[in-house]
Amino acid sequence: MVDIGIKGVSFSYGDSPVLHHIDLAVGKGEMVALLGPNGSGKTTLIKLLSGVLRPREGEIHLDGSSLSGLKRRQIAQRVAVVPQQFHMPFAFTLREVVLLGRTPFLSAFSDEGERDRQIVDRVTELMGIEKLKGRFFNELSGGERQKGILALALAQQPKLLLLDEPTAHLDISHQVEIMELVKGLNKEQGITVIGAMHDLNIASLYFERLVMLKEGRIFSDGTPAMVLTEQTIKEVFSASVQVIEHPSVKTPHIVITPDRS
Repeated sequence: MVDIGIKGVSFSYGDSPVLHHIDLAVGKGEMVALLGPNGSGKTTLIKLLSGVLRPREGEIHLDGSSLSGLKRRQIAQRVAVVPQQFHMPFAFTLREVVLLGRTPFLSAFSDEGERDRQIVDRVTELMGIEKLKGRFFNELSGGERQKGILALALAQQPKLLLLDEPTAHLDISHQVEIMELVKGLNKEQGITVIGAMHDLNIASLYFERLVMLKEGRIFSDGTPAMVLTEQTIKEVFSASVQVIEHPSVKTPHIVITPDRS
């Protein structure tokens, strides 16, 4: 489990500012969704948390250590990322892709050991894809590939799991399956989860804390009931919606209101 502290973080791509003085604390074992329209800074914040990008201003701390002071290998031993897009240019099997998750723990030019193989077997079984290990990754369905990417991340045995639109391009059944797996990991293994989410209803169902971004600033932070209000959605997304209570789990559910004018 992990503590994350984001203090006064700003970031720009060239002359284009994306994030402005972000302050955010995430406790061990929390499951937090980052929400907001395209361009609000969700993916950029995920990249900053993963160490791929560095803040222009401010600091990010991981268990009290500055992320900027950690080597890439040290970060990869604590933080795993499930990206929005994952391209495999080589004819790797699913097993070989998942085994990439053990790279931060291997010394230079060394092969995987028995423990690494056991971890790969365990995470593929956990994801329900153990029978697919010999298949070429690029020949799998979208849902199977996404579970393979999640298995790769879990092979790193992370304390922090970062998700960037993990259900994008998946059908409904695979969206539910992926999110149930992530929720189970959070509850059973105590892995801290931060996810950039596009679907507000999925975020409401699976995340206990939502952080709404608008134009690179935190607009709202709290429970789904606190954040997903009709007024907030109108102000952040410029969209008129109805917010009702989900009939099964008593969380906010967003109903799109069509413009008939």
